[in-house]
Amino acid sequence: MRADRLVRLLLLLQSRSGWTAATLADQLEVSERTVYRDLDALSASGIPVQAVRGPGGGVSLMDGFRTELTGLTRAEVHAIASVGESPALGDLQLRLPLRSALAKLGFGLPPAQQQVIAYARQRLHVDPTPFFGEPEEVPHLEALREAVWQNRRIRLAYVDFDGTRSRRLIDPQGLVVKADRWYLVAITSRGPAVFRGSRIERSTLLDQTFERPADFDLPTFWRQWSARFAEKRAVYEVRLRLTEEGAAALRALRPRAEHGHIAAGETVVDFERESIAVSQLCHAPTGVEVLAPDDLRSRLRAIGTAFNATYG
Repeated sequence: MRADRLVRLLLLLQSRSGWTAATLADQLEVSERTVYRDLDALSASGIPVQAVRGPGGGVSLMDGFRTELTGLTRAEVHAIASVGESPALGDLQLRLPLRSALAKLGFGLPPAQQQVIAYARQRLHVDPTPFFGEPEEVPHLEALREAVWQNRRIRLAYVDFDGTRSRRLIDPQGLVVKADRWYLVAITSRGPAVFRGSRIERSTLLDQTFERPADFDLPTFWRQWSARFAEKRAVYEVRLRLTEEGAAALRALRPRAEHGHIAAGETVVDFERESIAVSQLCHAPTGVEVLAPDDLRSRLRAIGTAFNATYG
């Protein structure tokens, strides 16, 4: 495991200069102390690693140093074979280039590893497309892509989740696809921010360019932002009384991670929003009773009365 990690560390150092120990630790999914030990190990093996303190510094390889690392492990070949074609690649006209790149990579491998790829593709297939739900329209994606690629400022007309409209002047840093949703990561006057692509009403690509922060790393930012977003998400807790039948019906509607505490008796479920609670509880009317909050009981009672008046 450590040998693989040292190879990954060396490839990261070759990709660019100015890495911080924290960013390397995040990329390698280890502690900063482990990163320092691994850097010492590379230095001891003759790799010219250099560290510069202060702004604009960081960990780098000596200028001009490169090494060829072309061998792939069996697990890496399996990973190549499992790469799926996200529908988002079609939005950026990158689906065919990905196919071409993977084909070239496969043809460049030794015959034995080409056979491993063919074997793996018949035993693992990753389909990133959902069964249900229409993809969100992102009418300004082309302008966003140009802004990201060319480091050009862009002016947005944006609608927040609650319907609040605003105008933003931003420095776009990158585009992210999470499942089948597009997001724009940008730096604003208030700091880094994330905008959902489908909520951008209007975009104006400006001629003015900007300087990307040297220490900004898109994958690292997204992981950290996603973690913070999960912690501060909306909470709407509902206390329920369930029968065995009601518990089974509710488990079918809720994420698998919650199934362990959804059982007959009293339990509390976080639906995030009242609208989600109403929608899901109306799909499980038998064996599920809302004990609190009272507003939700009243709303479900009104819905039941209206259905009864219509259908008897």
